Amino acid sequence: MADAREPSYSVRPRVQYNTVNGVSGPLVIVENVKFPIYDEIVTLTLGDGSERSGKVLEGRGDRAVVQVFEGTSGIDVSKTKVRFSGQSMKLGVAEDMLGRVFDGSGKVIDKGPKVLPEDYIDINGSAINPYSREYPEEMISTGISAIDTMNSIARGQKIPIFSASGLPHNEIAAQICRQASLVKHHGVTNKGVHDGHEDNFSIVFGAMGVNRETARFFTRDFEENGSMERVTLFLNLANDPTIERIITPRLALTTAEFFAYQLEKHVLVILTDMTAYCEALREISAAREEVPGRRGFPGSMYTDLASLYERAGRVTGRKGSITQLPILTMPNNDITHPIPDLTGYITEGQIFIDQSLHNRGIYPPINVLPSLSRLMKSAIGDGMTRKDHADVSNQLYAKYATGKDVAGMRAVVGEEALSAEDKLALEFLDKFERQFLS
Repeated sequence: MADAREPSYSVRPRVQYNTVNGVSGPLVIVENVKFPIYDEIVTLTLGDGSERSGKVLEGRGDRAVVQVFEGTSGIDVSKTKVRFSGQSMKLGVAEDMLGRVFDGSGKVIDKGPKVLPEDYIDINGSAINPYSREYPEEMISTGISAIDTMNSIARGQKIPIFSASGLPHNEIAAQICRQASLVKHHGVTNKGVHDGHEDNFSIVFGAMGVNRETARFFTRDFEENGSMERVTLFLNLANDPTIERIITPRLALTTAEFFAYQLEKHVLVILTDMTAYCEALREISAAREEVPGRRGFPGSMYTDLASLYERAGRVTGRKGSITQLPILTMPNNDITHPIPDLTGYITEGQIFIDQSLHNRGIYPPINVLPSLSRLMKSAIGDGMTRKDHADVSNQLYAKYATGKDVAGMRAVVGEEALSAEDKLALEFLDKFERQFLS
């Protein structure tokens, strides 16, 4: 366990400037700055004495573009003072963060005692060096049959849930938090199996751009079912500054890295909604007057998303793991939209929530045909789940696909023209959706 320590400041004197030149959306422009550093944390003191924090997005000559986390409303250019800290943003982390609720900037909001940091960690982190990665070989159980049986998730995997507005992705996320657990191993000693005790499993939940009703739903659900004691919750509300959504997932992942690599826990990170995060990126890009990419999103969005998703995984020599389950709502249910499109290139599969299944009252409405877990093969089988796990999954896929084909044919030729075998396929289709998925 790391010793508690104060963040180390640069030896460069922290100078205060009164040279704010303008405000553009969530950005503040400061002139005549000596050696502005990218990602440097700054403190803005307003005319009424209140303080806001931000970071340097761009340093060009003696000009600094500062992104203000709490928003720029009420900032008077002539009366605002800016102090540069000389360091990037760090989060004070501790094991006591389990069971606590924080806002999108990392401040405690559950009326509990202050968390005393055991360490300070840069929230930007870094992607895991491929040479240092350990291949994921164990499974995390979600308690959802469509995922555990047919799209099994390995510890250290990153696999998104593709949803759309109006679908029950929040309920599914809460259900996974209630039911998620580590799969016990049965005598396997040659596959790098690590500690699988339940007390070594925790969840970090980051919500971005959610309304108060949704925030209350998550908090109440975790408290009522008893899962709160193993959850760390970060909530960025819809009425919070949009810019705060940029740091919320980084705070969640930094906390997860502390749990995984210093406390040696297996951590499941659930991030919702990544669409709100990407829209915040677009807002910042527009304020900086960058050349837009597809549908107005910045051209750097792929790199930005990768800087988050690639923080999942396992590191050689460390017993913990970080598994990511980001949730995104596809605008207009369009899977070719830049957000799900780029996410699919980075992650290792997807879980697809289907509108037609939801309309028929099936919960959870997970369509297994477009869903895929690319690391499933390394998380299942003899000694890990069941020897016949892969065979059962393949047969279910084949029979379900046949049933869907027959259902399409029935719509054209009518049920009277179907053979007895076709009718059995339809019966399987109905039981699969009504009993297995539900």
